[in-house]
Amino acid sequence: MQPKRPRRILHPSPWGAAAPPAKTIRRPPEHTPATPPIPEPEPGLVRLSKRMAAMGLCSRREADEWIEKGWVRVDGERITQLGTRTTPEQKITIDRAAKSEQQQRVTILLHKPVGYVSGQAEADYKPASTLIGPTTHWQDDPSGIAFRPPQLRGLAPAGRLDIDSTGLLVLTQDGRIARQLIGADSRLEKEYLVRVEGKLDAAQLAQLQHGMMLDGVPLRRAEVGWINEDQLRFVLTEGRNRQIRRMCEMVGLRVLGLKRVRIGRVMLGHLPRGQWRFLGPDEHF
Repeated sequence: MQPKRPRRILHPSPWGAAAPPAKTIRRPPEHTPATPPIPEPEPGLVRLSKRMAAMGLCSRREADEWIEKGWVRVDGERITQLGTRTTPEQKITIDRAAKSEQQQRVTILLHKPVGYVSGQAEADYKPASTLIGPTTHWQDDPSGIAFRPPQLRGLAPAGRLDIDSTGLLVLTQDGRIARQLIGADSRLEKEYLVRVEGKLDAAQLAQLQHGMMLDGVPLRRAEVGWINEDQLRFVLTEGRNRQIRRMCEMVGLRVLGLKRVRIGRVMLGHLPRGQWRFLGPDEHF
């Protein structure tokens, strides 16, 4: 007889039965779907706000505001979606509400004194816009426009005039005028009277007129000539940072005073220093 095998003693599982061996569950690696590529705009389509600015209807910022308000139509269809693109052949129309709002926007001509900056405040210097108010409004303003506080809202300089210079500075609420004066394609003449110390020969005068470079970029042709023995007249079609002062330094001249007297067809005229007037409805740059 074969010997009896010893009985296996099964200890009871706390769960009431013997637990099966644990299985390792292998999960597939997580997969993050790729971000779909941004579709390329169709050839020939232009952003609506950009086209409106190029047509001179308004600035791109104003165009976006009008689109959001539902004041713009393309081929008769009201557009409210920013980023909408159009073809050059499509007709753009503007609601009367937009035109009415635009007509309320003002442009101000200021005779900026020395010691004020054109834009944001710097160190201890105030921005030129702080000079705009009822007490500094030129009493001989020919525009016939009355001053109202809302006219200060959104008023921004359209161009620079450095802290040491005086003369005509334009501040406007109108994006069309801002683009006309400081847009990338602007060719408006700006005329300056510049008092200098030093002498020029014919070659140096010719150099001021054409052939100079600033920051590695050629300057546009300028009109430069003597008014008297210590004063030059500059006519530029661009406005690089401290351009005239740097040009004069390059030919050995020291600038003692600089005054802007004209932008396009608008003259500084008899506007007193530190005072301002409105651009009249019949005036155009």
